[in-house]
Amino acid sequence: MGLTPLPSPAAPAPPAAAAPPAAALAIDAGNSKTDVALLAGDGSVLGTARGGGFQPPVTGAVAALTALGGTVARAAADAGLGARPGPESGGPEPGTGIPVPLAEHVSACLANADLPREERELASRIDARGWGLTSAVANDTFAVLRAGLPDDGSVRHGVAVVCGAGVNCVGVAGDGRTHRFPAVGRLSGDWGGGGGLAEAALWHAARAEDGRGPDTELARALPAHYGLAGMYALIEAFHLGELPGERRYELVPVLFAVADGGDRVARSLVRRQAAEIVSMAVVALDRLDLLAVPTPVLLGGGVVAARHRLLHDRLLELLAARAPRATAEVVTAPPVLGAGLRALDHLGTPPAAHARLRAHYGRPDTPR
Repeated sequence: MGLTPLPSPAAPAPPAAAAPPAAALAIDAGNSKTDVALLAGDGSVLGTARGGGFQPPVTGAVAALTALGGTVARAAADAGLGARPGPESGGPEPGTGIPVPLAEHVSACLANADLPREERELASRIDARGWGLTSAVANDTFAVLRAGLPDDGSVRHGVAVVCGAGVNCVGVAGDGRTHRFPAVGRLSGDWGGGGGLAEAALWHAARAEDGRGPDTELARALPAHYGLAGMYALIEAFHLGELPGERRYELVPVLFAVADGGDRVARSLVRRQAAEIVSMAVVALDRLDLLAVPTPVLLGGGVVAARHRLLHDRLLELLAARAPRATAEVVTAPPVLGAGLRALDHLGTPPAAHARLRAHYGRPDTPR
């Protein structure tokens, strides 16, 4: 009589993966600055950090994502998160000390993700970082759009125009259709934003100085801002790199001040910026069949958020004439709020979580 073989011992079950310490990682990476926030599932903010601008076309995608990783690491440190050793963890991301995965979901709203192809490529790179179990990448204009819409789903359509360092516009219809512009600068027909306004102001001031154009106070105010004697000195300083190119953005408030003084050239530039913003919004409304529907037009970015009287009043006047059913609202909350709200939407958190996140960023009420 043979012996009955004993059953083989069961293989040990693999260790369960550790739950990410945060529910969401919200990223708003603009041209000039980046804000990162780690969020709990109830909408409370666990940690934040600010970094420099996100410009893959200038620095390259690898360098841009590496710099972004440093900002994410500082947000993790602010939340009290260190590397979690052990087989149940993915381990820290190389070179950052970030415990990956950091969050259940990553919501990244990025400048220079202007084309769907760029969004997909950046999404793949962020997935490879392992910061979240899932991730979604969108152009940063979508963050302004989400921040300005209510959280209860009562209004699902809208148009957002960002006028900051550059200018961009996106729109969403109630059925989910979107309209967007390539928004890669003059190549795609764009005009304005901080960079465009500064360039135009310098152009007119230079021509006024050398006699090719009409006189304008800009020819004196722009060099005076830097303590220089005249436009020739200012042109030389920028051309030779004695003034770095990014300092041109300082000229936008100077342009507005000169416009306030009644200068015809400066006022024409401000009016043109208002017309460009309204033109983008109206095209988006038209393409999405929203011209006859009451629709919020949400305005973000440093240029419009400053609420310069001439720009703002002209913008409202033009929008009322061309899209009378639209209602303009300046979104003053930081765009990282919109990225965070998109993350909470994805996670299906209760309304109280959205309200808590809005309160943290100074918006205790949802938009009307």
